Amino acid sequence: MPTPSILVVEDEPAQREIICYNLEAEGFDVRQAETGDEALLQIKEVPPDLILLDWMLPGVSGIEICRQLKMTAATRAIPVIMLSAKSEEVDKVRGLETGADDYVTKPYSVIELMARVKSQFRRTRPAAVGERLEYDDIVLDAETHRVTRADEDIKLGPTEFRLLSTFMEKPGRVWSREQLLDRVWGRDIYVDTRTVDVHIGRLRKALTVRGGVDPIRTVRGAGYALG
Repeated sequence: MPTPSILVVEDEPAQREIICYNLEAEGFDVRQAETGDEALLQIKEVPPDLILLDWMLPGVSGIEICRQLKMTAATRAIPVIMLSAKSEEVDKVRGLETGADDYVTKPYSVIELMARVKSQFRRTRPAAVGERLEYDDIVLDAETHRVTRADEDIKLGPTEFRLLSTFMEKPGRVWSREQLLDRVWGRDIYVDTRTVDVHIGRLRKALTVRGGVDPIRTVRGAGYALG
């Protein structure tokens, strides 16, 4: 799977460096911003898979960034972990009610912060952190890179495996070709959208090679979905 990307928004250089160092050591693609305005610009240009967001920032505050993200359809689903020195219960409640998916009080344990990051990815991108996924009679083990259907091994190429992982993380969701290109091929790689159709065809063939209903649904004018 493409490496999950994390945007660290923190105005204190020492804390930002520690967080980024540990996230990179865990294998994540880490980006960083020092101010709220810079963070909003980066999110608009290339939305990350998760945001670590300090509450107190120069310019636009973290709480306002979170509010804007959760009110916008394109960014609403991005998990936000709020980092704050505000430890009062009322502040935590405000952060969570604004839309933060988690709230971590400073000073915090780096080990705990890494665990909370992984917890969010287990919820939103389970295949990216080695989780086992199941849909109907299809089982995908991201850690061993093995796929079975009705207990029979299914041979998939790397791209088809990433496509199936994406579909199985969110059964029923309709993915456009552009969204699949971003998730499966990566945002920094140019691939023609017709390439998606070719690999979807290969995935369908592999999943039905021993019979069974094609689980991938084509949504005219919108894209593809699992189920």
